[in-house]
Amino acid sequence: MQRAYRLRKNKQFQYVYHKGRSCASREIVLLYIRASRLQVGFSVSRKVGNSVMRNRVKRRLREQFRPFLPRLKKGYYVVVARESAARADSAALGAALLSALRRQKLLADEPAQQTP
Repeated sequence: MQRAYRLRKNKQFQYVYHKGRSCASREIVLLYIRASRLQVGFSVSRKVGNSVMRNRVKRRLREQFRPFLPRLKKGYYVVVARESAARADSAALGAALLSALRRQKLLADEPAQQTP
């Protein structure tokens, strides 16, 4: 994920934590607040594992989030990994992200399926 899309400052994370809307699943919690540009941050606590495991989870989440970037509404997004994210495979993390984005209606309209 490009650096232009990343939340980096603690103040930005705290703003999203306090003012944002949240949506949770077994593996992740997604927080969102409208803003003038699109930025995403990932948070993984020490409960998830040691530094190697935390960085692995963050890499997997970033990789699963990347395909959604062109379809997302502008705003600040924070993805918080839960303990079960360390045991989940990449496909499960992607499904959890997609589910959370759809529940909060943050994806652009998907193309209508054609019926034969």
